[in-house]
Amino acid sequence: MKISVIKNDLDQIATELLVLPFTSGALKNEAEKTLESLELDTKVLKDFKADAGEIIVLYGSSTRYVAARVALLGLGEGKTIEDWRKASVAFATKAVDLKIEKIAIDCSSIAQLAASTEQTVSGLAASLVIGCFAGNYRFDQLKSGKLDKKKSPKKPKDITELLIKVDADALEDTEKGVAEGKIVASCQKMVRDLVNLPANYLQAEDISKTAVESGKKHGYDVKVFNKKEIESLGMGGLLAVNKGSVQPPTFTVLDYNPKGKHKAVVALVGKGVTFDSGGISIKPSENMGEMKSDMSGAASVIGAVEAVARLGLPLHVIGLIPATDNMPSGTAQTPGDVITTYSGITVEVGNTDAEGRLILADALTYATEKYNPDVIIDLATLTGACIVALGYAVAGLFSNNDKLADEIYQAGQQSGDKVWRMPLWDLYDEQIKSDVADVNNTGGRGAGSITAAKFLEKFIDGHKNWAHIDIAGPSFQPKGGSNKVNGGTGFGVSLLVELLKKWS
Repeated sequence: MKISVIKNDLDQIATELLVLPFTSGALKNEAEKTLESLELDTKVLKDFKADAGEIIVLYGSSTRYVAARVALLGLGEGKTIEDWRKASVAFATKAVDLKIEKIAIDCSSIAQLAASTEQTVSGLAASLVIGCFAGNYRFDQLKSGKLDKKKSPKKPKDITELLIKVDADALEDTEKGVAEGKIVASCQKMVRDLVNLPANYLQAEDISKTAVESGKKHGYDVKVFNKKEIESLGMGGLLAVNKGSVQPPTFTVLDYNPKGKHKAVVALVGKGVTFDSGGISIKPSENMGEMKSDMSGAASVIGAVEAVARLGLPLHVIGLIPATDNMPSGTAQTPGDVITTYSGITVEVGNTDAEGRLILADALTYATEKYNPDVIIDLATLTGACIVALGYAVAGLFSNNDKLADEIYQAGQQSGDKVWRMPLWDLYDEQIKSDVADVNNTGGRGAGSITAAKFLEKFIDGHKNWAHIDIAGPSFQPKGGSNKVNGGTGFGVSLLVELLKKWS
């Protein structure tokens, strides 16, 4: 998508759709005058309330403007970035529905809006671009189009050009925000594409290849450990989950280490289960196809590291991705098995469907041992219990550090990737005790997301600055959900980038 920041007068902007945003206050004070200046019928204002994300498209002709259509876009009261973000997604979605390629939005009041929302102009511009990319997103790369006889192969589905009209004094800050927004948005898109790919298109080696390609293109190192090397390392958790598969596992380390002094060393660990059948403890068949998304944490880590590299943040960021599928077969691990992880800690496998924590255990220990990071954050589609607790809009946050937990929460509020902190009390340790090993990989039905986090905590070797984010809900929107476009969301990229920017 080509994005340009312009200063043209509204009536001189040649576009297929000109979007005029209004807060509820501006609707009362300015809307009528604006529409009259463009020779548009003001009667439409009787039906427009300026609710966040509300959009009305106006048709007609006028000698005062050259845009093919004009749309009114609601910003709500204009006091929160959430309303701005919702509106940004809404107008892009509408443009895609109308098969419009070139759109323009009037952001003449972006400075005032920044003040009322307590944001910066560049921050709002970045959010606008990210929202526009999100509204424009459709996963159709596997469609042949051969069944749709009415489809025109020459008609693109995507928005190809976005014009952002601002006043001269906001031009520089808006351009800065647009540049940042394009980086984050493109990384989110890459993550969504990976998550939406089915398992016959994406296995562990494909995840590694994606990381290698990203590293070559954007200037950071990537090391891929193959199965023999993983065996040499003694990563018993990853190898145990992989036992039932015909596909080899990989362990991928992404290392962005900028020149000069860096302010912190941050390890990001992402769960990369390319398809989770549950193994011998097999899942119900209904909606099992959605388990292609069980590598969302891995994809988000690749996206976040790439974004950090492209933004040039002064942080040493390491991404660690253990990857495999989890399949039932005659060679698969079985309930009751005892495995030895990379840390040397033994684990009784109470349930083979609690596999994500086994591969994360190895990666967390490796991160602590090899890099001694200042902060460790893992992202994983770890438990259905977290969806029961928080639904599909919010991720569960677990941390042994109050300051880190608050920083992640605030980054979530700012980025839109919302998290909610859950308890990590020692009393939950009782549920994962084992009679035959150091620990059991499942704690039963109650407090399932918490006992999973308590399990992971045992593999950080006492690190005092660790957070686990259970993204099982917000990383993938099921069919029939509240979002118009189901599938991968790219959750986690904006959250991590916002957090790492604060530390820069």
